[in-house]
Amino acid sequence: MATTLSTLPIHLQDGPFVNDPVIDFSVPENARKMREAIALVRSQLGREYDMVIGGKRLRTEHKIRSVNPSCAAELVGLHQDAGLAEVEPAMQAALKAFEGWRQTSVEERASLVFRVARIIRERKYEFMAWLVVEVGKNWAEADGDVGETIDFAEFYAREALRLAKVETAVQLPGERDQLVYIPLGVGAVIPPWNFPCAIMAGMTMASIVSGNTVILKPSHDAPTIAAKFMEVLEEAGLPDGVVNFCAGSGATFGRAVVEHPKTRYIAFTGSREVGLDVNARAAQQQPGQIWIKRTILEMGGKDAMVIDADGDLDAAVEGVALAAFGYSGQKCSACSRAIVDERIYDVFLERLQERVGKIVVGDPADNADMGPVISEGAMNKILQYIEKGKKDGRLLNGGGRDEAAGNGYFLQPTVFADILPGSTLEQEEIFGPVLAVIKSRGFEHAMEIANGTQFGLTGAIYTSSQEKIDMAKRDFHVGNLYINRKCTGAIVGAHPFGGFNMSGTDSKAGGPDYLLLFTQGKSIAEKIR
Repeated sequence: MATTLSTLPIHLQDGPFVNDPVIDFSVPENARKMREAIALVRSQLGREYDMVIGGKRLRTEHKIRSVNPSCAAELVGLHQDAGLAEVEPAMQAALKAFEGWRQTSVEERASLVFRVARIIRERKYEFMAWLVVEVGKNWAEADGDVGETIDFAEFYAREALRLAKVETAVQLPGERDQLVYIPLGVGAVIPPWNFPCAIMAGMTMASIVSGNTVILKPSHDAPTIAAKFMEVLEEAGLPDGVVNFCAGSGATFGRAVVEHPKTRYIAFTGSREVGLDVNARAAQQQPGQIWIKRTILEMGGKDAMVIDADGDLDAAVEGVALAAFGYSGQKCSACSRAIVDERIYDVFLERLQERVGKIVVGDPADNADMGPVISEGAMNKILQYIEKGKKDGRLLNGGGRDEAAGNGYFLQPTVFADILPGSTLEQEEIFGPVLAVIKSRGFEHAMEIANGTQFGLTGAIYTSSQEKIDMAKRDFHVGNLYINRKCTGAIVGAHPFGGFNMSGTDSKAGGPDYLLLFTQGKSIAEKIR
């Protein structure tokens, strides 16, 4: 049973928000800590994890098996498979907890989230090791994921305290005028597997620091990391029922929670198809439903990096390689299209081919440059796109599985040149290590190509022209635009993250208005007697 907040002292953080520092693994001591953490995690593989509803630990007949994508025979964790029978108990537990949690002071809620940040910071290497083993991140990618988790905790706790002090712009004579932000209710938090710590924890902490309660349904491919986060919440003193941990199928448990009349909002990150389904189901009023459900959706992208003839070519090649093949291209922000000016097209391809050829594919536990893709199903889907690319373009690098990397879901980093605008590889989100290179006639044509998809998440340009920079700021229709740097690696506080069009609702995670999505403003005017 979780410790109650009333038994814990309130310790609020002093000072401004500062991002968690990046770990330098070239330092022998840091590398040693990482290897030891991976060994520790390996000693815990195969453990069974309970569902947690209202503080009670439950088990189901059917199980979810989480496996290591670098070695499919290795069981990471065994989890309970929440189904329709678990929906109502989870909802009732969350509703019951909401009555007390919504009245808990913002100082107490923020203090709890600060404690979460402290605990994860103390166990950072361990959490990073779980990411290496469960979802195939190399050390740097795991560091970024866990560091962002800590940043979200620190940032959202401070933001909740700030929102509690907001004042109206005008105080009318004879009145006391207030604007207060109150919680929404019970939220469904449905995170992805590719940032299974940061996004999962970020959406959950934004919910609870705002006074809401949560039904947390992690991805089938990353439930163990979510279970570890649930353990941290309990250690930090979260009251029973404020977060209810229910791994389960999206098509059954997840869908039923989305449709439940008492669900107040859904925070979702995942594919466009599932996000649109969530949005459509949330829009249908159910019997007994008295509100319009709020949806907070982030749904992927088809992100482009534009390389102009006057840009720094070496920097562009490096940026594209890192953005396209970091974490095997399994980021919604990943560069999947490089749009290159025809005047430098051939030399860019030559240098890119050489750079990508240096990428080492292998077990992320050994800190290879690029690890596996998440599952056999994902691998087979990506291979289908690669075969399509062989027909539509010119293969420069890769083109299939990397058998030498090991007995996991390893693919070669793959680059196709001469891909035409409007073609399959140029339009559809692949979510794997596949890059399409497209030739442009100039910067305006490049902007036209870049904007020519249904997505609008991230984008980048390489140019030395201030006029072109200004044009991109005005016309490149993405939620996150980067100039003379890669299009991945958004930093909490500096780069509020969220996209346009079919990339989602532009929720801007890690930004100053994010918590407004988890609250509702109440205007109060009191006549002074």
